[in-house]
Amino acid sequence: MRRAQTKTKRFDPYKNFKFKVKWDGRYVAGISKVSALKRSTEVVTHREGGDPSSTHKEPGRTDYEAITLERGLTQDNAFEQWANQAMEAGTNSSGPASDFRKDIVIDIFDEKGKRVLSYKVFRCWVSEYQALPDLDASANTVLIQQITLENEGWERDVTVGEGADVRSARSQVEGV
Repeated sequence: MRRAQTKTKRFDPYKNFKFKVKWDGRYVAGISKVSALKRSTEVVTHREGGDPSSTHKEPGRTDYEAITLERGLTQDNAFEQWANQAMEAGTNSSGPASDFRKDIVIDIFDEKGKRVLSYKVFRCWVSEYQALPDLDASANTVLIQQITLENEGWERDVTVGEGADVRSARSQVEGV
């Protein structure tokens, strides 16, 4: 299969400070930090009976690391609501499970505000929730809320970004 080539005039990498996170169809206010999207694949090593002196390596299971979101504490209770849903699902095993898993979208924007990258993260749920940080009367800092999201994988949305229109048209023509 031939890969579509994109024509872009950009040589510099994107900045990491223009992003938004969306779930339930809306952007969540005030998110100031998102940890890295990271996955690792186990290496399965085996030997053949006819050649015991060398080993072969193959990919095994892939594990997706948890994602941490941070934001300044406001009246918006989106973090708390989601954390409560996950907690209730864990303690109420006999009843119907609430919809505590959500797909989220992480959008990256260029300096002009155009969406240039987008990642979809699947079946996330809150495994850790920090409602308040340490309080210190002598400090001069912002209150930060934090959630940790377990997830079952992510993928880049290739229909977003520079050259996306070209890729989309080529994939339709090539039947990909």
